[in-house]
Amino acid sequence: MSRAILLALAFAAAGPLAAAPVAPAGPAAAPERVAADRHDDGRRTMGRLPANLGRGLIGAWNADNLAPFLAGGAATSASSFFDEDTQEAVVNQLGWSDTFETAGGPLYGTVFVAGMFTAGRFVDSPRFRAMTYDMLDAAVVNFTYTEILKVAVGRERPNGQDEKSFPSGHTSNAFAMASVAQLHYGWKIGVPAYALAGLMGVSRIHEDKHWLSDVVAGAALGYIAGRTVVRVNNRGTGGAHARATLTVVPVVARRIRGLQMMATF
Repeated sequence: MSRAILLALAFAAAGPLAAAPVAPAGPAAAPERVAADRHDDGRRTMGRLPANLGRGLIGAWNADNLAPFLAGGAATSASSFFDEDTQEAVVNQLGWSDTFETAGGPLYGTVFVAGMFTAGRFVDSPRFRAMTYDMLDAAVVNFTYTEILKVAVGRERPNGQDEKSFPSGHTSNAFAMASVAQLHYGWKIGVPAYALAGLMGVSRIHEDKHWLSDVVAGAALGYIAGRTVVRVNNRGTGGAHARATLTVVPVVARRIRGLQMMATF
């Protein structure tokens, strides 16, 4: 049990050591606006959801994520040396991991995110509304990159079930939700959220579904997805007439032929 607690704390430490709470989503709406729109901040709206998802996917490659990417990569690499030892120490040694296995699965995870998003559309709280919007956004961004990595890496699970071990999707989603909650509400919510995400990671090792390095990578990926979504959604829209643009420039050199593409949201 002590090993499990230490592992959970280690995974939770994959998040930032300090961060300021995000201010409410925007200034109070003008009195003449209709009640249904009074909490919209001009950025987190249903109409802008597709564009915001695109901004989140592309925003993950921003230089702002370089530090957590390098730290996560280093931690994943270092933890890989302890994969087998951790597996022997944790697998089938805990009595509570089944709860996390079920709660963090695709079905309940989807229900949680969809339920929070729906509640945010009706609750009279701009901050809660913004957080639940970002949770949906982060869940999609995180799922996309998690599945891409699973297919690209093709690592076999420790139990031999399939070749989708790296990274842990349960863990990455849990850390994405935790990072969004922490950035909106500060560490009073962040501490328990990251602790629960860490326990989720431990449960995946206990169930023999993932190696330690899979879980560490999932924690880093989820954290990056969550912080990316909050950052890009907090930015202004660039004006009422701002549009997404795609610039394509041909590249011709002595031994190079190709296209250079740049997307702006």
